[in-house]
Amino acid sequence: MFDDVGSVMTKVLKFGLWLILGISIIGSLVGYLMAGMSGVFGALAGGSAVLIFTGMTALSILIGSKLPLAGFVGAVLGGWLIKMVLFLIMFTLLDKASWLTLEARPIVFFTIVASVIGGLILDTRIVSKARFPVVTGKP
Repeated sequence: MFDDVGSVMTKVLKFGLWLILGISIIGSLVGYLMAGMSGVFGALAGGSAVLIFTGMTALSILIGSKLPLAGFVGAVLGGWLIKMVLFLIMFTLLDKASWLTLEARPIVFFTIVASVIGGLILDTRIVSKARFPVVTGKP
């Protein structure tokens, strides 16, 4: 009857993948109408970035759940630090990308924002419906 961390993170990844895929497809259609193929590539780049970061979050929680509390905190904070470095690298490369036109840059931004907000709503719903056993610390 109770959920484990693995099953909850599997749901987060599975439904998050579908959500980000749907937003990327819609973003690609809008991007194509606004900026041509550069808009399509921009929407796919934004969706891919969110998918990578979502996967890293779930992975760090899965790894941390097998460790004591200090290890859990270390895994989650270490994953966060790695994501920040990757974020800076990825968006520096996107800023210098010749295929990303000025018209396509808002497509990247709005695809990322829609994916992140949708992912947060999805994660909140999945985790709030999960049932974990309560440990009181008393024998």
